[in-house]
Amino acid sequence: MIKVVQPQIGETLYDGACGSAGFLCEAWEHLRRDDLSAKDWDILQRKTFYGQEKKSLAYVLGVMNMILHGIDAPNIRHANTLSENVMDIQQKDRHDIVLANPPFGSGERKEVQQHFPIRSSETAYLFLQHFIRKLKAGGRGAVVIKNTFLSNTDNASVELRRELLAHCNLHTVLDCPGGTFQGAGVKTVVLFFDKGAPTRSIWYYQLDPGRSMGKTTPLNDADLVEFVELQKTKAGSEKSWTVNVADVDLATCDLSVKNPHAPEAAPQRTPQQIIDDMLARDVETAQLLAQVREML
Repeated sequence: MIKVVQPQIGETLYDGACGSAGFLCEAWEHLRRDDLSAKDWDILQRKTFYGQEKKSLAYVLGVMNMILHGIDAPNIRHANTLSENVMDIQQKDRHDIVLANPPFGSGERKEVQQHFPIRSSETAYLFLQHFIRKLKAGGRGAVVIKNTFLSNTDNASVELRRELLAHCNLHTVLDCPGGTFQGAGVKTVVLFFDKGAPTRSIWYYQLDPGRSMGKTTPLNDADLVEFVELQKTKAGSEKSWTVNVADVDLATCDLSVKNPHAPEAAPQRTPQQIIDDMLARDVETAQLLAQVREML
């Protein structure tokens, strides 16, 4: 995700669900160099990385993680990001880049939902609205979300997809294999978008590492080399393709992953066909048993 958004010194990076600050630490490792000037080093240390975390333990771990990586004064707040009314976000509060993997779940209270124009009990949907508004015009976002977000037909999902397409250039969708996040129990995608211009086309990449994901076989950098390379030009391949937004049904805004290069699935049989097949197998079984009986 960091290799796609390509953060630069002088830009600010934000994660409103930072947990143990993994994204911010990885971005630090990407930006830090031994030949930086004193000014650039100071910018990296004090004016680049920003985060918020609700849970006390995760907040402490995040601060410690950043300090251990060499960031002396982490800009992480212990706060519930979703308690902030997104309509109150001002220009001074916005950032150049958002990197996040917000929590999934349907536990947000109605009082919290009041802070968002598109109300939903799904935590990730509220975070996505927050992230869009926290970006500066021209800012870049990379956010992990459940793949069902792309196709759910409930009002909140449709409206949020419509808003994302209208106010951001959703240029890339990375479809991650099942088991990418251990314990999450859901398939995920990564949304890459730029704020300030509507989406004209979306480039999809279906990641297939060729093995099942597990604790001993997680994704690694080698699995993502092709994605990072093809993403630069949005090239087509057996795993990648482009969809024009003009071809998307505006009523549903269905953006689900449908690889046109994948072999077509066998057509589903009707209930009558299934019953006929079962009866035919019963007749065949009876005939075989009759032959066996004669042999005995």
